Amino acid sequence: MASLNAIWAQQIGPWTTGELGLALAFVVGGFILRAILNTVVARRLASWADKTETEADDMATEALINPLGLILPVVGAYLAIRTLLAVQPDWLGLSDRVFKVVSIAVITWTAFRLVDALTLLLRELAARTSSRIDDQVVPLIRKALKTFLFILAFILVAQNLGYSVSGLLAGLGIGGLALAMAAKDTLANLFGSIMILIDRPFHVGDWITFRGGDGVVEEIGLRSTRVRTFAKTVVSIPNQALANATVENHSLMPKRRIKFSLGVTYDASATQVADLVRRIEEYLRGNPDIDQEFILVKFTEFNASSLDLFVYCFTVTTDWTQHLSVRQDVNLTIMALVEELGMSIAFPTQTVHLIEEHEGSGLPQEG
Repeated sequence: MASLNAIWAQQIGPWTTGELGLALAFVVGGFILRAILNTVVARRLASWADKTETEADDMATEALINPLGLILPVVGAYLAIRTLLAVQPDWLGLSDRVFKVVSIAVITWTAFRLVDALTLLLRELAARTSSRIDDQVVPLIRKALKTFLFILAFILVAQNLGYSVSGLLAGLGIGGLALAMAAKDTLANLFGSIMILIDRPFHVGDWITFRGGDGVVEEIGLRSTRVRTFAKTVVSIPNQALANATVENHSLMPKRRIKFSLGVTYDASATQVADLVRRIEEYLRGNPDIDQEFILVKFTEFNASSLDLFVYCFTVTTDWTQHLSVRQDVNLTIMALVEELGMSIAFPTQTVHLIEEHEGSGLPQEG
């Protein structure tokens, strides 16, 4: 026993054998605990998560296991360093601060990943509801939580590095007015995003037309709304401007309109025009792709170079590609009807009458 105590008391540099052995035990213990965590706890949590339908618990399990697998060796190394630095107390304060900063960073990383798991769970819950406003609120909650966590981590790190948090907050209070003036546009955009979520003039995935262009809404953020144009570019519109602008939402259309004027030439008789109007309306009435609630075909104008028929109806589908296909069929059928009735589609023309004089009479003669 005495020999064992003598071995533990043997000096190696500034440390005893016992202090070095304890430091090594802390480091090895950290890695052993990490192995136990990965083999036992992680597997049980993973098997429990696999039994549920949601993927949020799988993400939460990974969010907990990976940081814990990192923090355990860090704790072991920290305890080992404290044991070795006991002979130099001046360095203990620095090691404590470094450990606290690393711990805050790992905890913040874990919290960020747990927020992502919570976001996934909220998205799955929102997908089960008929309302679409909750689908748009989820990304805002995610950004707000991560912003809060980042600010909290920054304050804790600053405090542990020796900076006065109260002085920092006081400085923010003094500069609050200047900050508010500088951030007035940001606040206006924030309130604009809230108004968009409350009024719901559009949702993510809707095709909208706004001042300056149109496109599909990709994301409604805290500051701006991103719209993917049909040229595949991305337009970021400040929510303040978008909330106060006139926005046309094409995705809310229950049906899509067909509206045009058809001009036939003046050599058509009244009977032919009346017959054409009747047959176009009969065709539209019998077309299952045309909404039957409102169909209008009328002879409306004696134009400069044509007799104009006004055609107004709606397609059942609101899909743009299918709408164009139905419109094409309508146009081709009307062209066939015009040809079948022996008429011609008019285009801008002018008739020139030449007048020539009789020889010797001086009187004009039409020719």
